[in-house]
Amino acid sequence: MPTRKPSETYSPLYFLASVGAGGLTVTFFMWLMFWIPHPGKTVPVFEDIMAAFAQGNPLTQAMLVIAMAGIAFFAFQNIKLLIWNLQRYSAWRKTDAFQTFSKTNAQSQVLALPLALAMAVNGGFILGLVFVPDLWSIVEYLFPLAMVAFLAIGVLALKQYGNFLGRVLTEGGFNCAANNNFGQILPAFAFSMVGVGMAAPAAMSTSATVAGASIAISTFFLMTSALIAVVAMILGLRSMMENGANADTAPTLLIIVPLLTVLGILMLRQAHGFGVHFGVESGAGATLSLTSKLLGAQFAILLFGGLVLVKQGYAGRFLFGSENSAGAYALICPGVALSVMMQFFLNNGLVKAGIVDKFGIAFWVITALAIAAQFAMVWLVLLLNRRHFGTPKGAEAVPAE
Repeated sequence: MPTRKPSETYSPLYFLASVGAGGLTVTFFMWLMFWIPHPGKTVPVFEDIMAAFAQGNPLTQAMLVIAMAGIAFFAFQNIKLLIWNLQRYSAWRKTDAFQTFSKTNAQSQVLALPLALAMAVNGGFILGLVFVPDLWSIVEYLFPLAMVAFLAIGVLALKQYGNFLGRVLTEGGFNCAANNNFGQILPAFAFSMVGVGMAAPAAMSTSATVAGASIAISTFFLMTSALIAVVAMILGLRSMMENGANADTAPTLLIIVPLLTVLGILMLRQAHGFGVHFGVESGAGATLSLTSKLLGAQFAILLFGGLVLVKQGYAGRFLFGSENSAGAYALICPGVALSVMMQFFLNNGLVKAGIVDKFGIAFWVITALAIAAQFAMVWLVLLLNRRHFGTPKGAEAVPAE
């Protein structure tokens, strides 16, 4: 039987391959963020990394090399897969398949494009911090440019989602029976990614004006994302209760996990800006409370979604079997998000609240769990890329619904 690359049957969900790689870039940055000193700055930069390398023992130096190599590799994958997707998406838009797609529930999947663009901008900022000397000296000039970029991506996302809502709310045709997944939460994820990028200056800028604009605009995307997610979750659950979860799109049941991490970081960035510039201090207790609630909700969602995936035998079919679906890339973001949220819960929550000693035994036990989730997703990315962009034996592409 002849074989084809599954990616030859294009779906906008392949943008999630780029998003997943970008997310792994963030997980390696967490090592630098929380393990090396960066006095006077909210994030580590090239000079901090070089100082830590010069003063560190061999274990510290090895960690820094692995972290920087991981950031470089997955940032490259992020950009490469984004470019591939943009080229394929542009060609796909001119086909009859796209016209048919645009009249279905799946039309909202096009918001994977601004999601990937926003992730790429966030990843680009990390690349600059880690590899560009003296970047911090001009960072105040970069913040307004970054805000303009995120705003442009946000406008694109609003336009795309407006096209979808405008069609279904004026013409009808939304298939509630086929909405037996959480795929309609994808637009919320896209808006949250724009929002977290827009909130970065609130956490890092020394200008109250820039920080204030950052907080105001990011709040719009925060609330837009939350509203869409709540409505989409209710509609999806209603359909699943009646029709069962769709096997091909079952990974979307976990999309709330990365959504919560991104919105959590957005709120933490805003809280920092409120404290530094506007005298609204939140304190370690508030941070611990927020991250605890978010992490607890994530574990609940993982149990719920994991139960469905196991019952359906998803891994045996779409990860190790003969079937392929672009929707499998939706499995990467939850693992990445869990790893990142655990790092924030530990370092900004437990450590700052004085519950866990930094670099103590409990610290490394929790960190090991975060790293286990991180490297499980590294393995999954490599597996999926080989299956979808290589030529797996005996595997045929399954068109995304």
